[in-house]
Amino acid sequence: MNSPKTGKKERPHSQEIFRRATDVLVGGVNSPVRAFRAVGGDPIVVDRASGARLWDADENEYIDFVCSWGALILGHAHPKVVQAIADQARRGTSYGMPTELEVELASRIRKALPSCEKVRFVSSGTEATMSAVRLARAATQRDLIIKFDGCYHGHSDSFLSEAGSGLATLGIAACPGVPQALASLTLNTPYNDAAAVEKLFEQNRGKVSAVIVEPVAANMGLVPPSPGFLESLRELTTRHGALLIFDEVITGFRLCYGGAQTLSGIKPDLTTLGKIIGGGLPVAAYGGRKDLMDRVAPLGPVYQAGTLSGNPLAMSAGISSLDLLAAPGFYESLEARAKRLGDGIIGALRETGAQATAARVGSLLTLFFSPGAVTDYAAAKKCDTKRFATFFRGMLARGIFIAPSQFEAMFVSSAHADDDIDRTIAACRESLVAASE
Repeated sequence: MNSPKTGKKERPHSQEIFRRATDVLVGGVNSPVRAFRAVGGDPIVVDRASGARLWDADENEYIDFVCSWGALILGHAHPKVVQAIADQARRGTSYGMPTELEVELASRIRKALPSCEKVRFVSSGTEATMSAVRLARAATQRDLIIKFDGCYHGHSDSFLSEAGSGLATLGIAACPGVPQALASLTLNTPYNDAAAVEKLFEQNRGKVSAVIVEPVAANMGLVPPSPGFLESLRELTTRHGALLIFDEVITGFRLCYGGAQTLSGIKPDLTTLGKIIGGGLPVAAYGGRKDLMDRVAPLGPVYQAGTLSGNPLAMSAGISSLDLLAAPGFYESLEARAKRLGDGIIGALRETGAQATAARVGSLLTLFFSPGAVTDYAAAKKCDTKRFATFFRGMLARGIFIAPSQFEAMFVSSAHADDDIDRTIAACRESLVAASE
């Protein structure tokens, strides 16, 4: 329903549902950024979704560029993925025992990412990164890890300092409840600054177990790696006897059939995956060299387990999704869609003279309300978040749903048609003008 006077989408039923949610859910949500605290107003309450669109509880329609935070590269409710889930559901939804489906999905991952000689499935990206770091510490018998300001690796204790994503959105640099003794084992340094990483290694000789990095940062907004940065991390970790962990929860199967490591030619020791490999269901994984992964129970002493790990519904959805992504021309077509959107946004910035800049890597995009390029978290934090909030509300009123945070990315899916892209560019132009007034 649209207001005849303002064009703003009215959401009385959604608001009533959210009011009830605040009584029984913390903040009315199950993940902080969904609460719209950074952009103002009540969140949309989704009723259903299909393809590139979703509908709220008041029947308002939106073109969706959140796509379940990047998990839905095929769009919502792809018929073949839905059919795979339905077929498996009739055979059972959870066994808590091995299935051939686990073997099939792991084999596809290993073929696409040769660095993952063995894989362990878990249920969330947080589980995957937490487990990878535990394994790295055990393998090296060292305690320290190096992570980068603004890179988000989930909400386990080791990562809740100077992190991006929801922490950046809420302006939280460190999290209460994390013991200082544990926080001191995480060394933070600026993204894209290889010299700073080298300095940390020199200051902590023989103590660093691993460097964990988003090979294309996407949780402080989209920030590509500078030329040579990832290569430097590979060289430094090898030289100092530490492990290199690529967090490809977002980039895995997003930029190509494989990961950022496929495009860069850099082989990490361990990789974490999530989102796309589950086809919209809760799945993540960590994998790496055989000698490292064989340290995980039951073969080794590094314990990790999960009742729903390798869940057959999720495995079926993942297999179906990866089979569709492997089709010839899939990523070329996706790149063309994303380029059309990215070029259109840049054109809108030029036409309106807005003090903003756009970044794009494949089907990941961010519009930063910053006059200059954003290359690290310090630059991202200088963005005008109030103007972003105005822009966000303008896009939402025009039927375009983007992430309710300056520090997240837009995700283009194969379900977005040219008309969707054109309509989004037009809405962007109008919303930029409104945000500048």
